[in-house]
Amino acid sequence: MASKLETWVDECARLTKPDSIYWCDGSEEEIERLNGEMIDAGIFQRLNDDVYRNCHLHRSDPRDVARTEHSTFICSDKEEEAGPTNNWKHPDEARAMLKPMYDGVMKGRTMYVVPYALGPLDSPLSRVGVQLTDSPYVVANLRIMTRMGKAALDKLNGSDDFEPGLHSTGDLNPENRYICHFTSEGVVWSVNSGYGGNALLSKKCFALRIASARAKRDGWMAEHMLILELEMPDGSLKYVAGAFPSACGKTNLAMLISPLENLGYKVRTVGDDIAWLRPGADGRLWAINPETGFFGVAPGTNEQTNPNAMRTLEENSIFTNVAVTPDGVPWWEDKTDVPPDNLTDWLGNSWDGENPAAHPNARYTTPASQCPSISPRWEDPDGVPIDVILFGGRRASLAPLVYESFDWDHGVYMASTIGSETTAAQQSGAVGVIRRDPMAMLPFCGYHMGDYFTHWLEMKDQLTQPPKIFCVNWFRKDAGGNWLWPGFGENLRVLLWAVERSEGRSGADETPIGFLPSENALNLDGLKIEKTALRELLNVNRDDWQAEAEQVGEFYTRFGGRLPERMAKQLKALNKRLG
Repeated sequence: MASKLETWVDECARLTKPDSIYWCDGSEEEIERLNGEMIDAGIFQRLNDDVYRNCHLHRSDPRDVARTEHSTFICSDKEEEAGPTNNWKHPDEARAMLKPMYDGVMKGRTMYVVPYALGPLDSPLSRVGVQLTDSPYVVANLRIMTRMGKAALDKLNGSDDFEPGLHSTGDLNPENRYICHFTSEGVVWSVNSGYGGNALLSKKCFALRIASARAKRDGWMAEHMLILELEMPDGSLKYVAGAFPSACGKTNLAMLISPLENLGYKVRTVGDDIAWLRPGADGRLWAINPETGFFGVAPGTNEQTNPNAMRTLEENSIFTNVAVTPDGVPWWEDKTDVPPDNLTDWLGNSWDGENPAAHPNARYTTPASQCPSISPRWEDPDGVPIDVILFGGRRASLAPLVYESFDWDHGVYMASTIGSETTAAQQSGAVGVIRRDPMAMLPFCGYHMGDYFTHWLEMKDQLTQPPKIFCVNWFRKDAGGNWLWPGFGENLRVLLWAVERSEGRSGADETPIGFLPSENALNLDGLKIEKTALRELLNVNRDDWQAEAEQVGEFYTRFGGRLPERMAKQLKALNKRLG
């Protein structure tokens, strides 16, 4: 008798009508053959093997370069289950719309059956997914980003318990592009895109949207968070999870190089983008990184901002929509101070020196195991215990460098109000506009965000030792538009204060918005920063925060009766503290 997986593959093949079906095993021989076929077909360009060993360049269709949030739908049975921050279609309507689009879409193509595991194979939190795709580029990316192939199929072991995803690049028509999440079934259908966030269904689709809905039901959390490890001078290990929207320094923070390593403070990477968290038997919150690779934004990544990333991507990596030198070396804005001569831009043309050489959302896909700062515990099946949770946005004013919540409820309130500038990772809308992005999950929560806030509040009931919650803002500027904080590795100094606070140590002053570092509480040894800059970084302007509270109140009205009363109570208390 055919298994559920075999039956599903057969049904999808009858619909999409591929010329052939290939089951991926994840082997070295397989990827070498696949890479060669993509080079022959013009999908890949081999890069300079002396500088970037076994690395390839891919140029996507210019109409297909970012997540398309307006084309992304939550297909729950009832519209109110999706909530006001998601696009919604009824499952029956979505299938009726998509099936004609899938009918024969893979004629002349190969259907790749890609089994993959999210999370360490022996972790109690890991999940198996199977993506069907006609894109060899997607297969190559999934091999880096997940535990793909025979190992995942062996873990499934004939079980019916897997996450099915159907994807086709179709004709890449942006006017007819859909990424539909059937949350009650754990199924994703994606058509007419080959871009990572729309086509690598393991990532935002399953690891966040589908997983968040499952996590709410089953009592855990799927979050858009980095995980990093801090080793203290006494050898103890502390773990920090952090949620930041795109272009807010999340990957740089995850791979931070300690400026205080000579004093015994070391930083290691567990994950850079997604965390799955569960309450442990010890009453703490434990987290795993479900992925095995980094899908990072290339522009802005350089030896100053992220030297660990630069070392990681030097081999076995895929570069998407970057520029390239005549001798096959990838380049993007800010990689070097001076662009190389005779660049070919991301469109495949001679660079004119005026338009971006690399697309602003150009990407690298690279194995996490190659990261020089990777933690020995990054694949621990039990995960790591989280001591501190950070939430950050990108604000030129208002938000201080760091502030601590009064308690768990207040921390959830703070996280629900985070605002950040839009980036090139969002295709629709203007870049640089502040949009409120609760927990950095606005585009990725698979159900009503008011219920998501409730889930966060209720998680505290399962924890006797909850993490401390902090908000950070590395991007505050002075009146002249200059950065007040040096950022990058120096952000460790903020992390150390947060860790000390989680242990009941270090000084803090109470303000209307939370606890801020008291004078001399931040370790600034060896850092040249003016006292006036530090005062501005930690300044809380009551008038500005009153205006912010008013805007939060307007934002909260979107959630109607599903906004938790405890959140409304927190807003009321803030207004009272502000006077």
